[in-house]
Amino acid sequence: MKMELDSRMESSQKRKIKSSNFPYIKTMDELDCSRFEHLSEAFIYELASCDFVSKRQNVVMIGNPGTGKTHLSIALGVKACMQGMNVKFYTAANLSNELIEAQEYKELMKIEKQLSKIDLLVIDELSYLTFNRHQSELLFKVIADRAERRSVIVSTNLKFSDWVTMFENTTMVTALIDRLTFKSHVLNMNSDHPYRAEQSNQGSNN
Repeated sequence: MKMELDSRMESSQKRKIKSSNFPYIKTMDELDCSRFEHLSEAFIYELASCDFVSKRQNVVMIGNPGTGKTHLSIALGVKACMQGMNVKFYTAANLSNELIEAQEYKELMKIEKQLSKIDLLVIDELSYLTFNRHQSELLFKVIADRAERRSVIVSTNLKFSDWVTMFENTTMVTALIDRLTFKSHVLNMNSDHPYRAEQSNQGSNN
């Protein structure tokens, strides 16, 4: 009976990981915590407990390209799936496009309802594109609707003071940051030793 239960749990976890839309799979075991100069290993593994999801808290990762933001975001998402949580991964551009397309086909409310039921929403690369007023408002609504209800992980290259460069609706930026940072863990991911460069070096040595 225990083996059957374990098998069912494993199948459920695999389904959750598959439906989460991760671009690839990264785990905490693959993470080199020593590369994160501003984060302790104890804190990283505290996040990996996914207690922040249970408490409906957010995680905002700020750092230059190649500092391990996406790896950590995916690893935390996989951990949440393993604990039976529903997770969805998007780049900011993909999420924005999906919302615009849903609105065009009069399915926006359906998508918003689906997203509202996700325990952990991961929004990666919130920095590579600028968003017009309409896109800004759609993204804001998704994030605002989750405030104190569900958790979000956001990764970005830009410090908060530079977010006005991303959104045409600049008056909304302060409110967006307020929603994200309330009951939030803000992580400084920058390092003198870029995570991606180190990973590449390790790969070339294998």
